[in-house]
Amino acid sequence: MSDLTRMTAVEIAAKVADGEVSAEEVTRAHLDRIAAVDGQVHAFLHVDADGAVEAARKVDARRARGESLGPLAGVPVAVKDVMATRGVPTTAGSKILEGWRPPYDATVVERLRDAGTVILGKTNMDEFAMGSSTEYSAYGPTNNPWDLGRIPGGSGGGSAAAIAAFEAPLAIGTDTGGSIRQPGAVTGTVGSKPTYGGTSRYGLIAFSSSLDTPGPCARTVLDAALLHEVMAGHDWRDSTSIPQPVPPVVEAARLGLTGDLTGMRLGLVTQFDGEGAEPGVMAAFRDALAALTKLGAEIVDVSCPHFEYALPAYYLIAPSEASSNLARFDGVRYGLRVGDDGTRSLEEVMSLTREAGFGPEVKRRIMLGTYALSSGYYDAYYGQAQKVRTLITQDFNAAFEQVDVLVAPTTPFVAFPFGSRTSDPYQMYLADLFTIPTNLYGGPGISVPCGLSEGLPVGFQIMAPTMADDRMYRVAAALESAVGTLTPPSLEG
Repeated sequence: MSDLTRMTAVEIAAKVADGEVSAEEVTRAHLDRIAAVDGQVHAFLHVDADGAVEAARKVDARRARGESLGPLAGVPVAVKDVMATRGVPTTAGSKILEGWRPPYDATVVERLRDAGTVILGKTNMDEFAMGSSTEYSAYGPTNNPWDLGRIPGGSGGGSAAAIAAFEAPLAIGTDTGGSIRQPGAVTGTVGSKPTYGGTSRYGLIAFSSSLDTPGPCARTVLDAALLHEVMAGHDWRDSTSIPQPVPPVVEAARLGLTGDLTGMRLGLVTQFDGEGAEPGVMAAFRDALAALTKLGAEIVDVSCPHFEYALPAYYLIAPSEASSNLARFDGVRYGLRVGDDGTRSLEEVMSLTREAGFGPEVKRRIMLGTYALSSGYYDAYYGQAQKVRTLITQDFNAAFEQVDVLVAPTTPFVAFPFGSRTSDPYQMYLADLFTIPTNLYGGPGISVPCGLSEGLPVGFQIMAPTMADDRMYRVAAALESAVGTLTPPSLEG
């Protein structure tokens, strides 16, 4: 494996800026790594080798002209296939969008280009981001680099696996109910969900509009913070975008790396302290808590009584919004079209197209959402779920009056074998048990590796108040300084 693929984003950017290595060399090293191992991992759905080399050469030309480069210039990045990327196939992991090439960039992608990062390609995902294992991709599952027979988390398993397999130092994910943090936890990488509205949803293929949040994936907390800073900020094209400055996440991460948490109060959510979690996960989590107390943090028990209702509330709200958002895939405007032979009505073509184009999990959630929104059931289901969402928000607000951040395991279990939960949707949904409350509240959350259980990574989750993303980065970096990062077994053997 090339040393260039083992470097952090910070190290790569510094070497490119100093002229020690060219951006093109870095890019070709990662493209070679993808060619060597992605047949085993299947992290990518599309590799844009020509576009990546062209972008890298532009960075090298800028450096040669003496122009100042940004903190991530020349650093390769992988993008979850739910973000519109101009001229590059963007499918959301679905057959219904197979071959679609957007004529525009999502705001996040646009900002990556402006920052001089090099976009390697699009990563695999559960179809329309609906899943917790990347087993629901229409193009086949992604394998976890720690154990190729196990899931890499979902829905953004491709982005997390690409980082863990050293195919990219950085990646973009989206988090609707834990789809950045949960893959980060089970692949031993860092996954960060910013405050809702802190990163633009413009150009994001919508699943659940009140929950979807683009965010960074990386191998270190500082790398994640740098990517967060590049991609975040107000966007007038997104009506939910927050018109405030990006929190000082990079400064906070650097502060955390000093290993000093004196005066920080960490709230241990009692509802998540062990119930439903594997013993090995809880052991690694408690060891991480002990490490944080040695750094000066104070652990405070905090009760959030309505968190136990988060899972059912989420699985009413998210499918309801999905049933509305996915109505646009009708076989008329773009994407797949089936049965349009001149003999069928528009309704028949739409029905045939959606039957052929959508996978089983997407169909399940569309039906759940349509039922919850139907006449006579709206108040009983969707309306009640929104009331629970308000109670969960009140729990968070009350907790943050007592502590600076909340902590919990990221997932109740480590990566599970393929096929072990697909026959029982409820067991699959439990993968997001500890992450969903943050999405319903709208605040930021981050998962950072904290150890191993049975040889597989365990994630430690830190949640902060809205627009206080810097707090979670400080704690996450401090934990990383205490326990280190994780490296999966070699794929070359």
